[in-house]
Amino acid sequence: MSQSETRKGCCACGSLSFAVQGKPLFSLYCHCTPPFRVPERRVLLTSSGAVFVSTMHFTSSAFSWTHAQEIEPAVEQMEDYVLYRCKTCRSCAATQMSDTQNWAIRGTQLERDEAGKIINWEGVKPTGHIFYDTRVIDVADDLPKWEGHSGKSNRLS
Repeated sequence: MSQSETRKGCCACGSLSFAVQGKPLFSLYCHCTPPFRVPERRVLLTSSGAVFVSTMHFTSSAFSWTHAQEIEPAVEQMEDYVLYRCKTCRSCAATQMSDTQNWAIRGTQLERDEAGKIINWEGVKPTGHIFYDTRVIDVADDLPKWEGHSGKSNRLS
């Protein structure tokens, strides 16, 4: 994926849409399990049925809303971030970090090709696991696994 390539994404029903420019700052599988997070996300299911999400962060300048201006997302202020939910389907379309103003999106929200595959997945696929200490099952891959945030917690493998 080139630095100038634009990716499109949206909430579960398509009402709230966005575009991201270039490569993500990072892309990871997140295994966090706070009760307010899991129900609102579209998740990746392993063959064992375990839940985890693909999350990627982009700079503030790389993110833009692309839906009609008259559509307003529902905004939920959390301690460290702001959730932008669709008022129709209630899914979280994007999250903005309070400290950096960077945007987080889920890999499952990105545009797909005719076969149902995320377009240019190789350019944004996760490079590690975070909050692996709270995982539901073990994931057998060679990616680094962190107890909490990558580089800021104990690396488990």
